[in-house]
Amino acid sequence: MSPSPSSTPLAIELRGVAKTFGSVPVCRDVDLAIAAGEFVTLLGPSGCGKTTTLNMVAGLEDCTSGDILLAGRRVNELSPVERDVAMVFQNYALYPHMTVAQNIGFTLRMRGTPRAEIDRRVKDVTTALELSHVVDRLPAQLSGGQQQRVAIGRAIVREPRIFLFDEPFSNLDAALRVKMRAEVKQLHRRLGVTSLFVTHDQEEAMSISDRIAVMNRGRVEQFGTPEEIYARPATRYVASFIGNPQIELLSGIVEAHEGGPVVRIGSELVRLASSLNTPAGRSVDIGVRPEHVRLGSGTLAGRVRLVQPVGPSSHVVIEWDGGSLIAAQPGFCRLQPGEPIRAEISAADVMVFDHASGVRLSQGMPRAN
Repeated sequence: MSPSPSSTPLAIELRGVAKTFGSVPVCRDVDLAIAAGEFVTLLGPSGCGKTTTLNMVAGLEDCTSGDILLAGRRVNELSPVERDVAMVFQNYALYPHMTVAQNIGFTLRMRGTPRAEIDRRVKDVTTALELSHVVDRLPAQLSGGQQQRVAIGRAIVREPRIFLFDEPFSNLDAALRVKMRAEVKQLHRRLGVTSLFVTHDQEEAMSISDRIAVMNRGRVEQFGTPEEIYARPATRYVASFIGNPQIELLSGIVEAHEGGPVVRIGSELVRLASSLNTPAGRSVDIGVRPEHVRLGSGTLAGRVRLVQPVGPSSHVVIEWDGGSLIAAQPGFCRLQPGEPIRAEISAADVMVFDHASGVRLSQGMPRAN
């Protein structure tokens, strides 16, 4: 069971952390509070500041301003070794002339750990990571997944208080990435060590994290559980970054209506949740996820542009004079491109964002099953 941030001591705390390279700001006023035992992911596109943030926690980069605390202790001036963290890099960084066992035990040897203790800990780690049958092989004789496990094993054997992962699966093929996600999640559940993970892959972040910090241009736009990030995004940017297929964003004007507020998009009126409290005439963007579009009935009239079967469901792209929408339909869909279609958008699930600021104004709560 994941720790509750409010009831567990903090393992990592960032207070107003900023980093500039020359005159270029990379991280701006980053505030994070990560509970002991939590698995947190820094998510965002290349250049958003997530790896720089991770490196500042590790001590590989100095912060320009702000404070970094580990277990309540300010560590800004401490070296990486003094911070008691272990980092797993995307390029594995294994010694090519050393065997699996030697790679995993290298840090312990450098610390002067007794040989019997090294052997015991290396055996425990290789057993846990299912590497016992390759302990005498060199890195070149291993698969990509095995090499990544060795890199993780080298971090685990040190028994640090914090694990840091810098895009560790980026060099693996798609199928192996999925397998490694499950292995890391199970490993975290077993060890319970606080983990900070960096990725640009939103599906990866959603599948393994207790909480996610979505970063944009050096700032944290939202920090919450995967459910909160997906169902209640704080900004238009977060909504558009999370979800596959991507959320459709449509621009329109709020109008008063006897049945409750609506947004005019092209010639269509899209009904909103009655809880929306915004004046008529306001420019907004509405966000509609594929699962919230129902085909076959409704007031929205359009045509099928494309049907994409994706195994258990099909994604149907609909064109209308206000733009386009994607509807998720179960199974294989027999609709044809050019076919007229009617659709209904779930008013309770429409997300509404201020057009100028991108901040969410209102969102229907997810329906109970």
